[in-house]
Amino acid sequence: MIHQMENKSAEAPVIVVDRLRVVRGGREVLHDLSLEIPRGSIVGLLGPSGAGKSTLIRAIVGAQITQGGTVTVAGHAAGSAPVRALVGYVTQAPSIYPDLTVRENVAYFASLVDAPPETVTHTIHAVGLADQTDQLAGTLSGGQLTRASLAAALVGRPEVLILDEPTVGLDPAIRNELWALLRRFAHAGTTILVSSHVMDEAVRCDRLVFIRDGKILADGTLAHILASTGTDDAEAAFLALATRRAS
Repeated sequence: MIHQMENKSAEAPVIVVDRLRVVRGGREVLHDLSLEIPRGSIVGLLGPSGAGKSTLIRAIVGAQITQGGTVTVAGHAAGSAPVRALVGYVTQAPSIYPDLTVRENVAYFASLVDAPPETVTHTIHAVGLADQTDQLAGTLSGGQLTRASLAAALVGRPEVLILDEPTVGLDPAIRNELWALLRRFAHAGTTILVSSHVMDEAVRCDRLVFIRDGKILADGTLAHILASTGTDDAEAAFLALATRRAS
C-alpha cells in the first residue's frame, strides 16, 4: 500500500484517525483505519460507493458509533463540544430547510454557532448566491442548493470543512465553479476534506486518499501515486491498487 510516503509538514495534522474500526449491520465497514490530514489543504477521499467514505466522514464529525480506535480534530475528540465549532459539514443530501429563504437558512445556522449577524450576508455573497438571498431554498437549482448548504456550513468560519459527495448530479460547469470556490477557501487557510466516487476530480486535490472496502489503498499526491503505480490517471491508478490488494 502507498500510505503517507511523502514528507509531512512540521505542523501537527488537524485531523488524526488512529486504528479506527466501525461495524454496521453486523459487517465491519472500517478496518483499523489510520489517517492524518494536514492543515490548509484540499484532500480528496476517493473510492466507489460502499467503500467506507461516508462512514469515515461521520466518524470524523462525531456522528458515527465506533468499535475501536480514536479520531481527533485539532487535538479534540471527534464529536466533542470544541470540535462542533471547528468543523463545517456538508452532507450528501441538502442540509437546509426548503421552506426558508437562503438568508433565513444561513442566519439560523449562524445562530447555532454564535456567529456574528454580519457574517450571514458575507457568507452568502462568498458562495455566489447574492441574487438568491431572499429566494426559498426549495426553489433553488441543484448547484445553488449545494452552494446554500455550503454557506450554512461556512457561516461559523470553521477551520475544517468536510463535504460528502458534493458534486453528485452537478453538470461539469457547475462542478468547476464549486471546485474554484473550494480552492479559494483553501487558499484562505481552511482545511477541506471532500469525498467523491468521481476519479477525475483527483486532479483538483492537493492530496488523495484512495479507499476501498474500508481500507486505505493509497495516500499521497496524484503525481506520487501515478508514479508509484506506473499509470496515467487516477482511475487507472485506483484499479491497479485494487488489483494488488486482491492478489
